[in-house]
Amino acid sequence: MKAIQVTGYGDVDMLQLVEIATPEPGENEVLIQVKACAINNTEIWIREGAYGTGSKSGWRPEGVHFPRTPGSDIAGTIVKAGKRVDTSMIGKDVVLFPFTSSGREGAEHISEDMSFIGSEYDGGYAEYVVWPAELCFNMPLPNYTESAVFSVSGMTAWHMIEQIQAHPDETVVVTGANGGVGSLNVQIASKVFGAKVIAIVGDLAVTDKLKKLGATHVLSYKSAHLAKDILEVNGGPVDSVLDVVGDALFPTSLQVLKKGGKFCISGSAGGRHTDLDFRTLYLKHLTFYGSVLGTIEEFKRMLQAISEGKIEPVIDKTFPLEQAPEAQVYFKKTGKLGKIVLLPGNDPIQTKEV
Repeated sequence: MKAIQVTGYGDVDMLQLVEIATPEPGENEVLIQVKACAINNTEIWIREGAYGTGSKSGWRPEGVHFPRTPGSDIAGTIVKAGKRVDTSMIGKDVVLFPFTSSGREGAEHISEDMSFIGSEYDGGYAEYVVWPAELCFNMPLPNYTESAVFSVSGMTAWHMIEQIQAHPDETVVVTGANGGVGSLNVQIASKVFGAKVIAIVGDLAVTDKLKKLGATHVLSYKSAHLAKDILEVNGGPVDSVLDVVGDALFPTSLQVLKKGGKFCISGSAGGRHTDLDFRTLYLKHLTFYGSVLGTIEEFKRMLQAISEGKIEPVIDKTFPLEQAPEAQVYFKKTGKLGKIVLLPGNDPIQTKEV
């Protein structure tokens, strides 16, 4: 089969198209023919060494071992079952819960042995992938490409919003609202939890699209008076901030939060280190959450909301598998809206037969 492998730390030239043997499913696993695999920051940062190198590079203490096939947002068709798997699963169209864990129910994502597909396991930048049968769920939409964009970004966004316990009478600021997690934060906070959403982006050309996704107001982080702009459109401080940017917007976030407000972060594309005056934290009674991924039950609730049409896929562009390096370069481009998806097949949009 064809696969893209990361051969070491570095630029996109470390992504190599190779021909390797199709993997065999273990006794509790299935073999999935990958129809679509969306790109996430995680596989780029692992390649770049942004999480560290050697033993600090992955989710587990031993670090990432190269070569590794990346890719965690996967939709496809089960084509083979291990000997302990019911053969009725063959032919099912599925999306993959993206990690294994021995953690108890509700705490799978914080288990010490949490292991991520595309990091500790070979992932979806390939024509086929093996995965535990119990972690394969029915595809929420009839379109492979659209179904592939939720697993990591969607679960991360869903978990963030459950953490802050958003309500219909609250206002939530979403930074990086044009990105994969951000655009889903806008939809989930507004359309599932009923909150008012102020979306923060760089280019206001995406304003109409974000309002269709549920944003009440769209503001640019390029404004010299962003905090003032937020306070004005909201008529005062906001209840929560969902952040994927980090340092660049951290001071603004603290400034616009009300007393008793909540700050939840799942990314740091705008800077991994910041200054914090602890007096702001305790005098405003703020609650901070660090967030990534989520639980299996949250994943199921998200898939149900997708199947009910409450959350829509937002896709900026698709690329064939062979163009994974170009796709990762494009992923880092500013101004895009939504997810970038790799397609191992030749069809620009892959839809299952119905």
